[in-house]
Amino acid sequence: MQTIINWSGGKDSALALHRIRQQGQFAVQHLLTTINGAYGRVSMHGVREELILAQAERIGLPLTTVRLPETASMDLYQTTMDEALRPLVATGVTHAVFDDIFLEDLRLWREQQLAPVGLTGVFPLWQIPSLDLLSEFWEASFQTIVVAVNGAHLDRSFCGRVLNRQFVADLPSGVDPCGENGEFHTFVFDAPYFNRPIGFTVGDVVERTYTFTDADGQERTSTYYFADLIPNG
Repeated sequence: MQTIINWSGGKDSALALHRIRQQGQFAVQHLLTTINGAYGRVSMHGVREELILAQAERIGLPLTTVRLPETASMDLYQTTMDEALRPLVATGVTHAVFDDIFLEDLRLWREQQLAPVGLTGVFPLWQIPSLDLLSEFWEASFQTIVVAVNGAHLDRSFCGRVLNRQFVADLPSGVDPCGENGEFHTFVFDAPYFNRPIGFTVGDVVERTYTFTDADGQERTSTYYFADLIPNG
């Protein structure tokens, strides 16, 4: 069965692709990534588009990028995604892979959004304990670096660190080791299916504060730290 994988460039999407390839049930045809059109960086992760392109080249799969404005309503997001997905469905794609682990509401929302375009969601990491996933990730020789940190959960010192066993040991109580609740995001620079590692230099760690309206209509702010990865080969 032909499928696409929703690709952030981070450890969870990378491990989801690894598991899908091992299972042999699906033939992955495309990587699909959302890009902040104002900055040319991966939404939520802040990784430069050039680095996602480098991952796709090393994997040997085509990359479809969905460019979104800096602030996009849910209606605009869904319309833009539908426009990107329908041509892929027309080529015979029937499934879409996601890297969600525990968030029931998010999985349900994804499945509801896929149905109108004729796609079925696949969740190869679903309900697997975070530490088990990380052990599998390390044993398969993946390498990843933390590129974004939610200041509500972690301080800026965690940003720009390689995600290894020491990183996990240093996490405060209550933080998911995979960052499943949005505590942190990563970029994979080596994988068992890359033809070679991705070279980069860690630049400045930048602080960004965002204002948003929560489900109760209250205006809130959230601070994030982003490590700028500069491609160097």
